[in-house]
Amino acid sequence: MESDRPKALDPQDLARLLVAFEQAGDAEGMAGLYELEAVLDIGLGRTSRGRQAIRFFYQDVIAMGVKFELAAQRPALVLDCLALTSTRLPDGTVTAEVARWQPYGSWLWAIDQPSVAPGSA
Repeated sequence: MESDRPKALDPQDLARLLVAFEQAGDAEGMAGLYELEAVLDIGLGRTSRGRQAIRFFYQDVIAMGVKFELAAQRPALVLDCLALTSTRLPDGTVTAEVARWQPYGSWLWAIDQPSVAPGSA
């Protein structure tokens, strides 16, 4: 069954959609931006693997009242069906993600490292 949620037609759409879904309290929508077997770094050397585990993680984030904000995205580096996306958050933290073009016509993250350089310039 096709979802009515917006899709990432460009890899740059992923971060914007993640923030929009989080602000709407939609953990399912957030997890839907990841491939079925994606990996998300959740901090302290731990990862969530797979869309279901990522959804559970984001449910906890939403329950804690964390609010994501739009931030300065770097232009995506794209090679065929892969893209490297990156965002500098307001606190200076830099994110790095690997997205992959899907056969049904949108981009999904396969790897998400939300804090590769905290406080760096």
